[in-house]
Amino acid sequence: MVDTLDLGSISWEFKSLLAYMVLEAKLIGAGIATIGLTGAAIGAGIIFGSLVLGTSRNPSLKSELFSLSILGFALTEAIGLFSLMMSFLLLFAF
Repeated sequence: MVDTLDLGSISWEFKSLLAYMVLEAKLIGAGIATIGLTGAAIGAGIIFGSLVLGTSRNPSLKSELFSLSILGFALTEAIGLFSLMMSFLLLFAF
């Protein structure tokens, strides 16, 4: 005689497997979303490197170059913070 399968335990194992797959997808997505932080760090380095170059070439424009570089730094960091926010949304909101 063939025994019947217990559908309750199979359903529970399948739900558990799906929960782990969703968790893995969330972690992978959050990791990919943090790549934008690398771009923000590179952008900040380029901005302040250009500030040093510009100031060394023409010291009389130091104040104007500094104000423009701070604006560029703020915009660059905003992009990095947006990517960090997306990472946190993927981890904790969904």
